[in-house]
Amino acid sequence: MIAVTGATGKLGRLVIAALLEKVPAGEIIAAVRNPEKAEEFAALGVQVRHADYTKPETLTAAFAGATKVLLISSSELGAPRLAQHQAVIDAAKNAGVELLAYTSILRADTSILALAADHKATEKKIQESDVPFVFLRNGWYLENHTEQLGSALEHGAILGSAGDGRFAAAARADFAAAAAVVLSEPGHENKIYELAGDTSYTYSELAAEVSRQSGKTVVYNNLPPEDYKNILLSFHLPAEIVEIYVGSDLDAAEGELDSDSHDLSTLTGRPTVSLADAVTAALAS
Repeated sequence: MIAVTGATGKLGRLVIAALLEKVPAGEIIAAVRNPEKAEEFAALGVQVRHADYTKPETLTAAFAGATKVLLISSSELGAPRLAQHQAVIDAAKNAGVELLAYTSILRADTSILALAADHKATEKKIQESDVPFVFLRNGWYLENHTEQLGSALEHGAILGSAGDGRFAAAARADFAAAAAVVLSEPGHENKIYELAGDTSYTYSELAAEVSRQSGKTVVYNNLPPEDYKNILLSFHLPAEIVEIYVGSDLDAAEGELDSDSHDLSTLTGRPTVSLADAVTAALAS
């Protein structure tokens, strides 16, 4: 039995879909905070179980009979996130799972990204639990950029503070496919995978691709961090999210979001989604 936490989230849904191509539906557990949002899985024969990171007793029941668990990291930050992850780790250990997979972040042990601290701490907690693990160190999502193309087309500009920094981004579907592989196949115990897109790109290259496909001129405006921050705040985004966006761009300028690892395409057995294909899909939607 394979349990996937956060199964109704953007990544979780794709993991379930990828697993359904590899194992019988009845061997999959969609562990979700709100079972009503997972009716589509139940209709396919997937076991839907209540699992709330903040309610350890639900995790114990959700993991009953599971041999493998995928912990998709909580969306909260800091202490609440670490407490939630610890609850999942404890429940997995008590359930006697044979593999605990965790969606971490690229080079979590050395990354200077603000987001990396929680992932590094969680990896340490998992290793200390003595539960066999696999760390899926996911790089940047292509969707972090392509989901914002509507605004870029409207204003003719992509905004950021990354300079010529490169993003070795991959599609959520690529990361989900990799998770399905390690959950459904043997031989991944106690391994760490640095997962990134096969070919990196800059914001300028993203803008050029959007221009080419849309027929509209879109440029990259590289802004001073404070200016970028103020613009994002004017969109009424939460301050902590704005800090992550701006900080991530500055770190990208230092090479933190680039990678020459091909662990992702090696695991999935196929090239990662290209920037051109990602832009095509985004424009179509």
